[in-house]
Amino acid sequence: MTKRSIHWFRKGLRLHDNPALLAACENAVDVKPIFILDPWFASNARVGVNRWRFLLQTLQNLDQSLKKYNSRLHVVRGTPGEVFPELFKQWETTHLTFELDIEPYAKVRDAAVKSLAEKSGVEVMTFVSHTLYDTDKVIKANGGNPPLTYQRLQTVLSKMGAPPKPVEGPREIKTKIAANHDTEYGVPTMADLGKDDAECGPLLFPGGETEGLKRLDTMMKKTNWVCKFEKPKTEPNTLAPSTTVLSPYLKFGCVSARTFYHEVQKVYSQNKNHTQPPTSLLGQLFWREFYYVIASVSPNFDKMEGNPICTQVDWDDNTEYLNAWREGKTGYPFIDAIMVQLKTEGWIHHLARHAVACFLTRGDLWCHWEEGMNVFEEWLLDADWCLNAGNWMWLSASAFFHQYFRVYSPIVFGKKTDKDGNYIRKYLPQLKNFPTQYIYEPWTAPLKVQEKAGCIIGKDYPKRVVEHDKVREKNIKRMAEAYKKRKESSSKGITEKRKTEGSEDGTPKKKRKTGGNNSKITDFVKKSK
Repeated sequence: MTKRSIHWFRKGLRLHDNPALLAACENAVDVKPIFILDPWFASNARVGVNRWRFLLQTLQNLDQSLKKYNSRLHVVRGTPGEVFPELFKQWETTHLTFELDIEPYAKVRDAAVKSLAEKSGVEVMTFVSHTLYDTDKVIKANGGNPPLTYQRLQTVLSKMGAPPKPVEGPREIKTKIAANHDTEYGVPTMADLGKDDAECGPLLFPGGETEGLKRLDTMMKKTNWVCKFEKPKTEPNTLAPSTTVLSPYLKFGCVSARTFYHEVQKVYSQNKNHTQPPTSLLGQLFWREFYYVIASVSPNFDKMEGNPICTQVDWDDNTEYLNAWREGKTGYPFIDAIMVQLKTEGWIHHLARHAVACFLTRGDLWCHWEEGMNVFEEWLLDADWCLNAGNWMWLSASAFFHQYFRVYSPIVFGKKTDKDGNYIRKYLPQLKNFPTQYIYEPWTAPLKVQEKAGCIIGKDYPKRVVEHDKVREKNIKRMAEAYKKRKESSSKGITEKRKTEGSEDGTPKKKRKTGGNNSKITDFVKKSK
């Protein structure tokens, strides 16, 4: 049988370490690389203009790379269910390849596509390459349950050995290119999608595999920095990023996580002394893996209700507070500067994300973590469904992290690494002339100082929406109450279960350290097997 393949790019927008693409090319007389502009994402996912630009730049770069093989990227519009039956027939397709995806919509979509392919006599081949490990195998190695702590994940992965090494790019890609390719399948512009380039922020991180690999190479040459890297010791408010900023490239799969892992290992192999997970550079990849593994089997992972690992909290529905936070108008310059950077540039440091997430939720404003997650989903270049939801649960102390009494100060935290407030002066220029002693607390400046600085608090820059010290204490008590209810609910559930089933030896089982809802996630995973 003559092999004619379609390779379906979704994430994994690269040629290196792409086993699904290699499988499509093997012994094929025609390979059609495609990307589908699925209207589901425009309707259901929150995608801001900066991320649209990053995606289109990535697709353009991918098309340019394919041209070197005398191939092209075919961008197709429509739902996969509509697109594939027509393409299978038009291109006489025998094989379809793509990279596995564990997100809820992707699972439903891919199952439907596999069914369509089967009806059309097309063989489907899927491969794991977006994560370091196969998430199903990690769960199996943990006895059939997802590891709910980072330490447990480390234990499981240590027994599984190192992640697979990345595969090389294809040697050749045989593609029959139509004469009308550019008009029929060309990469669209922002205008084609109804987006305005003028609304984008400065282009600091161009999209694409070429740019991502270049960035990776640049960072790996800083061998001393790589070996000494500790995430908590990096600075959230430097004017130049203090981390790799490879996260957008990992999100879209422009850079393979496995390639990143093994490149870091090369540096480590030449240097005996280097930092260790969870704070090291490799530790950051394992955090990514942690959330992917749990999200792959957790129902409603991006919701509070119906989420078995999430503490149920009676958050306030305060539109005024939410909007002030979203628009960078809380009256706390450190928080507002971060939000302005996020909206304009599409990226903020991980610790800056900690600060604004804590402030919105349990720290100050007591707004629902889902609201913050939605804003991040829209504005971040690296918005990743698993990581975004997982981090928001963590930072709101709803899951994973339970020391809710540890609250970031919207004043003191920023001063630690930028005492002069240069970061604030950049992103909040209305405050640029404030004396350093007032830059983090402008409401404390005398009126004459405000007038001299050309910024009156309450007029040119907002007053504080809340007083941190007061609401902090109040919110800690509210979180304590939510934890108390969770514990009581969990205890009641265990008691009821014992009444109907009984324990193995008639004695209470020890609680797991990871929280009160673990029995629910365990039951869910067992039922899904």
